[in-house]
Amino acid sequence: MAKKIVKKKKLRVFRLLLLLIVCGGLFFGVYFYLKLPVTNLIVSDNSYLSDDYILELSGLKDYPSFWLTSMRKSEKKLEKSSYIREAKIKRGFYHVLTIEVVENRALFSKENDSGKIVFEDGQTVTVGNDFMFRIPRLLNYVPDDKYDGFIKGMKNIDDNILAKISDIEYVANELDKERFLLYMDDGNMVYLTLTKFNMINYYNDVLEQLEDRKGILYLDNGNHFQIKE
Repeated sequence: MAKKIVKKKKLRVFRLLLLLIVCGGLFFGVYFYLKLPVTNLIVSDNSYLSDDYILELSGLKDYPSFWLTSMRKSEKKLEKSSYIREAKIKRGFYHVLTIEVVENRALFSKENDSGKIVFEDGQTVTVGNDFMFRIPRLLNYVPDDKYDGFIKGMKNIDDNILAKISDIEYVANELDKERFLLYMDDGNMVYLTLTKFNMINYYNDVLEQLEDRKGILYLDNGNHFQIKE
Protein backbone atom coordinates (compact mmCIF):
# COMPACT_ATOMS: atom_id res chain seq x y z
CA MET A 1 0.00 0.00 0.00
CA ALA A 2 1.48 3.33 -1.05
CA LYS A 3 2.02 6.00 1.56
CA LYS A 4 -0.12 9.14 1.34
CA ILE A 5 2.04 12.21 1.55
CA VAL A 6 0.43 15.10 3.42
CA LYS A 7 2.00 18.51 2.80
CA LYS A 8 2.18 20.67 5.86
CA LYS A 9 0.88 24.22 5.40
CA LYS A 10 3.32 26.79 6.66
CA LEU A 11 1.85 29.65 8.59
CA ARG A 12 2.68 32.83 6.86
CA VAL A 13 3.55 34.58 10.10
CA PHE A 14 5.41 37.44 8.46
CA ARG A 15 2.49 38.39 6.20
CA LEU A 16 0.05 38.20 9.09
CA LEU A 17 2.30 40.35 11.25
CA LEU A 18 2.69 42.85 8.44
CA LEU A 19 -1.08 43.01 7.97
CA LEU A 20 -1.59 43.66 11.68
CA ILE A 21 1.02 46.40 11.64
CA VAL A 22 -0.57 48.09 8.62
CA CYS A 23 -4.07 47.88 10.08
CA GLY A 24 -2.86 49.13 13.45
CA GLY A 25 -0.99 51.98 11.78
CA LEU A 26 -4.05 53.00 9.80
CA PHE A 27 -6.24 52.87 12.91
CA PHE A 28 -3.92 55.00 15.04
CA GLY A 29 -3.24 57.31 12.10
CA VAL A 30 -6.95 58.02 11.64
CA TYR A 31 -7.46 58.27 15.42
CA PHE A 32 -4.71 60.84 15.91
CA TYR A 33 -5.86 62.76 12.83
CA LEU A 34 -9.38 63.03 14.20
CA LYS A 35 -7.96 64.17 17.53
CA LEU A 36 -6.02 67.05 15.96
CA PRO A 37 -7.10 70.30 17.65
CA VAL A 38 -8.45 73.47 16.14
CA THR A 39 -5.55 75.65 15.05
CA ASN A 40 -7.36 78.98 14.90
CA LEU A 41 -10.72 80.45 16.01
CA ILE A 42 -12.25 83.41 14.19
CA VAL A 43 -15.26 85.33 15.56
CA SER A 44 -17.16 87.54 13.12
CA ASP A 45 -20.18 89.86 12.97
CA ASN A 46 -20.09 90.73 16.67
CA SER A 47 -20.24 94.34 17.79
CA TYR A 48 -20.89 94.60 21.54
CA LEU A 49 -20.10 91.00 22.51
CA SER A 50 -16.41 90.30 23.03
CA ASP A 51 -14.61 87.46 21.29
CA ASP A 52 -13.75 85.96 24.69
CA TYR A 53 -17.41 85.91 25.73
CA ILE A 54 -18.41 84.09 22.56
CA LEU A 55 -15.54 81.59 22.71
CA GLU A 56 -16.19 80.81 26.37
CA LEU A 57 -19.91 80.35 25.79
CA SER A 58 -19.39 78.11 22.75
CA GLY A 59 -17.10 75.73 24.62
CA LEU A 60 -14.39 76.16 21.99
CA LYS A 61 -12.00 78.38 23.90
CA ASP A 62 -9.61 75.53 24.74
CA TYR A 63 -9.16 74.54 21.07
CA PRO A 64 -10.81 71.08 21.10
CA SER A 65 -10.70 68.43 18.36
CA PHE A 66 -11.42 69.92 14.95
CA TRP A 67 -13.33 66.88 13.69
CA LEU A 68 -14.82 65.31 16.83
CA THR A 69 -16.36 68.49 18.24
CA SER A 70 -20.07 68.93 17.46
CA MET A 71 -20.58 72.27 15.73
CA ARG A 72 -24.34 72.15 16.25
CA LYS A 73 -23.91 71.61 19.98
CA SER A 74 -21.68 74.68 20.20
CA GLU A 75 -24.17 76.69 18.13
CA LYS A 76 -26.99 75.76 20.52
CA LYS A 77 -24.89 76.88 23.49
CA LEU A 78 -24.45 80.28 21.86
CA GLU A 79 -28.11 80.62 20.92
CA LYS A 80 -29.16 80.08 24.55
CA SER A 81 -27.71 83.50 25.34
CA SER A 82 -30.18 86.38 25.47
CA TYR A 83 -27.64 88.43 23.53
CA ILE A 84 -27.40 86.09 20.52
CA ARG A 85 -30.25 85.47 18.08
CA GLU A 86 -28.43 83.10 15.74
CA ALA A 87 -25.05 81.37 15.56
CA LYS A 88 -23.28 79.51 12.76
CA ILE A 89 -19.92 77.74 13.03
CA LYS A 90 -18.06 76.81 9.87
CA ARG A 91 -15.04 74.54 9.37
CA GLY A 92 -12.27 75.83 7.12
CA PHE A 93 -8.92 74.78 5.76
CA TYR A 94 -5.98 74.18 8.11
CA HIS A 95 -8.35 73.33 10.99
CA VAL A 96 -9.77 76.83 11.31
CA LEU A 97 -13.23 77.43 12.80
CA THR A 98 -15.21 80.59 12.01
CA ILE A 99 -17.97 81.57 14.44
CA GLU A 100 -20.61 83.87 12.96
CA VAL A 101 -23.18 85.40 15.31
CA VAL A 102 -26.26 87.56 14.89
CA GLU A 103 -26.48 89.67 18.02
CA ASN A 104 -29.76 90.55 19.66
CA ARG A 105 -30.03 94.30 19.12
CA ALA A 106 -30.63 96.49 22.17
CA LEU A 107 -33.43 99.03 21.64
CA PHE A 108 -33.98 100.95 24.88
CA SER A 109 -33.60 100.84 28.63
CA LYS A 110 -36.37 101.23 31.18
CA GLU A 111 -36.30 104.15 33.59
CA ASN A 112 -38.54 102.38 36.10
CA ASP A 113 -36.51 99.14 35.95
CA SER A 114 -32.90 100.05 36.62
CA GLY A 115 -30.40 98.05 34.61
CA LYS A 116 -33.03 96.41 32.40
CA ILE A 117 -32.73 96.65 28.64
CA VAL A 118 -35.28 95.65 26.02
CA PHE A 119 -33.99 93.86 22.93
CA GLU A 120 -35.46 93.55 19.46
CA ASP A 121 -36.95 90.10 20.15
CA GLY A 122 -38.93 91.60 23.06
CA GLN A 123 -36.78 90.17 25.84
CA THR A 124 -36.16 92.36 28.85
CA VAL A 125 -32.73 91.54 30.26
CA THR A 126 -30.91 92.81 33.34
CA VAL A 127 -27.55 93.88 31.97
CA GLY A 128 -24.43 94.37 34.08
CA ASN A 129 -21.54 96.73 33.57
CA ASP A 130 -19.89 94.38 31.08
CA PHE A 131 -22.01 95.74 28.23
CA MET A 132 -22.36 99.35 27.14
CA PHE A 133 -25.16 100.41 24.80
CA ARG A 134 -25.88 103.79 23.19
CA ILE A 135 -29.65 103.51 23.37
CA PRO A 136 -32.48 105.77 24.58
CA ARG A 137 -34.24 105.50 27.91
CA LEU A 138 -37.99 104.94 28.12
CA LEU A 139 -39.23 107.34 30.78
CA ASN A 140 -42.73 106.05 31.48
CA TYR A 141 -45.17 103.21 31.06
CA VAL A 142 -46.43 102.19 27.61
CA PRO A 143 -49.85 100.44 27.63
CA ASP A 144 -49.77 96.74 26.83
CA ASP A 145 -51.83 97.15 23.66
CA LYS A 146 -49.28 99.67 22.35
CA TYR A 147 -46.09 98.03 23.61
CA ASP A 148 -45.57 95.49 20.82
CA GLY A 149 -46.12 98.21 18.21
CA PHE A 150 -43.62 100.41 20.04
CA ILE A 151 -40.95 97.69 19.91
CA LYS A 152 -41.68 97.13 16.23
CA GLY A 153 -41.26 100.85 15.59
CA MET A 154 -38.00 100.96 17.53
CA LYS A 155 -36.62 98.06 15.48
CA ASN A 156 -37.05 100.19 12.35
CA ILE A 157 -34.81 102.96 13.63
CA ASP A 158 -31.29 102.97 12.17
CA ASP A 159 -28.42 102.50 14.63
CA ASN A 160 -26.87 105.90 13.94
CA ILE A 161 -30.20 107.63 14.70
CA LEU A 162 -30.96 105.44 17.71
CA ALA A 163 -27.68 106.60 19.26
CA LYS A 164 -28.85 110.24 19.00
CA ILE A 165 -32.01 109.71 21.07
CA SER A 166 -31.53 110.25 24.79
CA ASP A 167 -35.06 109.70 26.15
CA ILE A 168 -38.48 108.59 24.96
CA GLU A 169 -41.81 109.42 26.56
CA TYR A 170 -45.26 108.07 25.83
CA VAL A 171 -47.46 111.17 25.47
CA ALA A 172 -50.87 110.08 24.20
CA ASN A 173 -53.56 112.71 23.82
CA GLU A 174 -57.26 112.66 22.97
CA LEU A 175 -56.57 112.61 19.24
CA ASP A 176 -53.81 110.02 19.16
CA LYS A 177 -53.20 107.18 21.62
CA GLU A 178 -50.01 106.11 19.80
CA ARG A 179 -48.04 109.34 20.27
CA PHE A 180 -44.47 109.50 21.56
CA LEU A 181 -42.01 112.30 22.30
CA LEU A 182 -38.32 111.75 21.53
CA TYR A 183 -35.69 113.87 23.29
CA MET A 184 -32.62 114.14 21.08
CA ASP A 185 -29.04 114.55 22.33
CA ASP A 186 -28.69 117.85 20.44
CA GLY A 187 -31.55 119.48 22.38
CA ASN A 188 -34.32 119.03 19.80
CA MET A 189 -37.55 117.17 20.47
CA VAL A 190 -39.50 115.04 18.00
CA TYR A 191 -43.14 113.94 18.14
CA LEU A 192 -43.91 110.62 16.45
CA THR A 193 -46.73 108.13 16.19
CA LEU A 194 -46.32 104.39 15.82
CA THR A 195 -47.30 104.50 12.16
CA LYS A 196 -44.56 107.09 11.47
CA PHE A 197 -41.70 105.81 13.60
CA ASN A 198 -39.49 105.16 10.58
CA MET A 199 -39.67 108.91 9.75
CA ILE A 200 -37.03 109.55 12.43
CA ASN A 201 -34.48 107.93 10.11
CA TYR A 202 -34.59 111.15 8.06
CA TYR A 203 -33.59 113.21 11.09
CA ASN A 204 -30.09 114.03 9.78
CA ASP A 205 -31.58 115.33 6.52
CA VAL A 206 -33.96 117.55 8.48
CA LEU A 207 -31.11 118.94 10.59
CA GLU A 208 -29.39 120.28 7.48
CA GLN A 209 -32.44 122.44 6.81
CA LEU A 210 -32.72 123.80 10.36
CA GLU A 211 -29.47 125.78 10.22
CA ASP A 212 -28.50 124.95 13.84
CA ARG A 213 -31.84 126.16 15.21
CA LYS A 214 -33.35 124.22 18.12
CA GLY A 215 -36.98 123.36 18.59
CA ILE A 216 -39.70 120.77 18.28
CA LEU A 217 -40.16 118.65 15.17
CA TYR A 218 -43.72 117.45 14.69
CA LEU A 219 -43.71 114.26 12.62
CA ASP A 220 -46.94 113.00 14.15
CA ASN A 221 -49.14 115.48 12.32
CA GLY A 222 -48.21 117.95 9.62
CA ASN A 223 -44.41 117.48 9.53
CA HIS A 224 -43.48 120.97 10.75
CA PHE A 225 -40.79 122.46 12.98
CA GLN A 226 -41.44 124.85 15.87
CA ILE A 227 -38.42 126.98 16.81
CA LYS A 228 -37.70 127.41 20.51
CA GLU A 229 -37.83 130.97 21.79
